[in-house]
Amino acid sequence: MIFRLLLLSLLLMTPQALASEGLTLFTLDGAQDSQAVNIKLEILALMTAIGFLPVMLMMVTSFTRIIIVLAILRQALGLQQSPPNRVLVGIALVLTIFIMRPVGDKIYKEAYLPYDQGKIELMEAVSIGKVPLTQFMLAQTRETDLEQMLKIANEPTTLKAAEVPFFVLMPAFVLSELKTAFQIGFLLFLPFLVIDLVVASVLMSMGMMMLSPLIISLPFKLMIFVLVDGWAMTVSTLTASFG
Repeated sequence: MIFRLLLLSLLLMTPQALASEGLTLFTLDGAQDSQAVNIKLEILALMTAIGFLPVMLMMVTSFTRIIIVLAILRQALGLQQSPPNRVLVGIALVLTIFIMRPVGDKIYKEAYLPYDQGKIELMEAVSIGKVPLTQFMLAQTRETDLEQMLKIANEPTTLKAAEVPFFVLMPAFVLSELKTAFQIGFLLFLPFLVIDLVVASVLMSMGMMMLSPLIISLPFKLMIFVLVDGWAMTVSTLTASFG
């Protein structure tokens, strides 16, 4: 649903796509005549912009925070390749869909359905659909980060929330997500760090200097993580952090 909203937004960038005379891409020469193959510049720009949609979806949703926390958790456990990167990305996508579902439902019901039924125009649908996404991003963005981005963009820092340009809000939202993700990751890292310190101290007291503490602490960290239902606690913490 968010994908549809972003696609509609990109369409607004090319209102004259069908009216353009086009650009000759290449010419096919035959035995008797030649045929020019044209491509419209606006359509070319649109198709190029669609390639950036996955990146935009990651930057305006909860995906960034989730994938960073999961990566830090894997590092804290001492696991280099398990779970694999594809599994982490899959988990992050599933959680992102779960967390962003209320926002997607609002966009679908209030913007896409009326537009699909011909009740509102395209620009009005984009304006309506942008509101729930903007509200979600503003709720997760720190005032200091938003103020910093407004200063960089030479925008007044006294703007109301509804007046903040979307392309100023997006980098501020990303900065806030990075900061929050590292804060959660730090709290997740502490218990495993304590286990590593305890294991290292025990090994040194036993005179086993040549044995890596990571090899000994890994089974204990996995056992404790499973016993306390660590995955459920991590998911609960992530979802609760979005309010």
